[in-house]
This record gives sequence, C-alpha cells and structure tokens, in this order.
Amino acid sequence: MKKDFMFTSESVTEGHPDKLCDQISDAIVDRFLLQDPYARVITECAVSTAVVFIAARFEPGVSVDVTNVARQVIDQVGYDQPDFNGKTCSILTSLRELPREERDFDEKNLSDAEIEQIPVKNIVNVFGFACNQTSNLMPMPIWLAHKLARRLNTVKFQKVLPYLAPDGKTQVGIEYKNRKPHRIHSIGVIASQNRRSTPNLKQLQDDIRATVIDPVFQNEEIQPDEKTRIFINPDGPVIVGGPSVHSGVTGRKNDVDTYGEYAKHSGSALSGKDPIRIDRVGAYAARYAAKNVVAANLADECEVQLSYSIGLSRPVSVQVETFGTGKIPDEEITALLEKHFDFRLAGIIKQFNLRFLPSLRKGGFYRKLAAYGQVGRTDIDLPWEATDKVGVF
Repeated sequence: MKKDFMFTSESVTEGHPDKLCDQISDAIVDRFLLQDPYARVITECAVSTAVVFIAARFEPGVSVDVTNVARQVIDQVGYDQPDFNGKTCSILTSLRELPREERDFDEKNLSDAEIEQIPVKNIVNVFGFACNQTSNLMPMPIWLAHKLARRLNTVKFQKVLPYLAPDGKTQVGIEYKNRKPHRIHSIGVIASQNRRSTPNLKQLQDDIRATVIDPVFQNEEIQPDEKTRIFINPDGPVIVGGPSVHSGVTGRKNDVDTYGEYAKHSGSALSGKDPIRIDRVGAYAARYAAKNVVAANLADECEVQLSYSIGLSRPVSVQVETFGTGKIPDEEITALLEKHFDFRLAGIIKQFNLRFLPSLRKGGFYRKLAAYGQVGRTDIDLPWEATDKVGVF
C-alpha cells in the first residue's frame, strides 16, 4: 500500500450545471415526498444554453408542477443573466406515470421477519468510507474543497463579491506521508463573473485570496506554506459560466457527492431518487457503517462495500477494507457489521426515517444534499453521520 503520495479532490458550487441538475432533481423528489411520503419518483435533468430538460417517472395520485420547481431552483441558485435564468429558459419535460401498484410496504409497522421479506429491485455495489483525517472522518482533500466551494458561494450571496456568477469550482491537493496529510500542495479556485461588473484578473485573484482562501484555512491544522501553489482562474476571467458555457446532467458529480475519488463510489447517481432505491440509500448505510468503525478506533481508514442482487433483502456480500490500518482483522470487522448493522432496504429506510425527512426538515431535505456532498456534512443533521453504534464494537 502506497504511503507517500499526493492526492487532489474537487468540489463545485451550487451553480455548477451538474449540481444545478442534481438540485432540480432532488427538489422534485422533496415535493413528491412532501405530498405523500410513500410516493415513488425518479427524476433526471439536463441543462444547456437557455434550455432545461426534465424526465420524471412517478406514481399516479401525486401532482407536482416540475416546471415550476425547476424555475424556483434556478432563481434561488442565482441565475439571473439573459443567457440563462428561471423566467425565460425553455423547460422541456418527459413525464410518465409508473404502473399503479399496491403500496410496497410501510416499514414503520413491519416486524423484523417482515422486513426480511422486502427485496431490493436493483443490482448495485455501493461503497462507504471513513478515515481519521478530519473531524468528521472524511478525506482531507474533499473536505477542504467543499469548504472552499461553500465559501465561494457565500461571498457571492452575501454580496461580499457581488460580481461573482453562480458557477464555480475548487480543488485542493494534499501531500501525504505515511498515509497521513502532511502539507497543502495546491489550491485551485475557478470563479465565474457576471457581465454587469467584471474586475480585472488581478483584482479577482486578490479578492478570492482575501475573502475565500484565507478565511477557509485560517483555523485549519495544516496551513498553506510558502511552497503551496495557488491557482485562481489561471486561464483568465470566466464570464458567466454555467449552462451557457457547459451543459449539466443529474448524477455526473458522484465524486463530489461522496469522497472526492479518495475512496470508491458507486457509478449510480445518488440524486433524483426516492428512498426505495437501494443504489441511493445503500450508499448512506455503507457510510454509516464505515464511520462507526473509524469512530470506534477499530481502524484509521475503513471502506465498506455492499453488493445487492435483485430479489434479495440482504446484500449478497459485505466486504471491509482497512488498508492495513485495522486494529483487528478485516474479517472480524465484517462479522461485527453483519451482526449489528441492518443493511436491508426496509431496515435502512426505517432506521433513517428516509421517507419523512422532507416533511420534518424545513425547506425540504434531499435538495440540501445535492450540493457540497451527500456524506460528511456538518451543516445538516444526517442520520447516517451519527456515531451511535460505536458501543457495539
């Protein structure tokens, strides 16, 4: 196992076209579940210059104006330029009702034996990961990249830098020694600007350094040093950005949603799906297991893989990899997870209360996950981020 290396991860702001699509998709999921927590809905979105395309499949009996939801999200993200805005963009839809079926199940009222009878309907391998590099047990590169992206978005909305447009990207490179973060190798920020007020490149770079980078690293244990390479719009000003420049699609930023490529992640999109989809909620359960393993000090790093097959309630395989950092053998950790964690579909939905979170959290729930990561969050009380299973080890 390599011990000395350099690793980079990227994050993007809410206005990045892919993240805009994720937010529209998950805002639609929220609306369906607000009306009926047991509703079935699968939504995908694509955006380009002045055009939004929404494909949605849903159960009959629930009515959501998906076009209006999309326009609201576009406005809230901050797109108000003639090139792309919520009022004038064209929205095309492909809407189809799913076959009407009896309710699959109500997990709140199921016994353990009944939960065992609820099969998954998808084939998927999902991954969860945790490590002790940061306070919330996430890899440091993606943790810092998210902080930079969130700060970039904040200085736009608080009008600290009023000339910024919604689209932005950040990247952080970390040098590791003995698999531990050693120094900040590089920091990259790409900020787009609107046409109404565009400072010169030097002013933009100074502003981003002073209002975004310096505040983010102010209290970090590892600080940029004199050799840290800092890139701010290295190719020059980016005017407007967003869908007018590059298209977006739901589910294309799985690395940003999870671990910044430091660990494996499923190829399936997380956004745009109701909680009955195991390719979404299984990823949350895997993160929950991995995080509790590291929080219990059984390993410095832990990756949990769950493999699901259609027609079965339990994963056909549970695998643990601790990359040589485990205090006990990986096989023993696997056995503990299988004994103390419920990886069955209905069990996951029941434990995390996934159908009802949109109605219990002000402003919806799933849309909030669609930017800055669906794991490792500290700004949202996520049930799969709890470390309440530490005592079982």
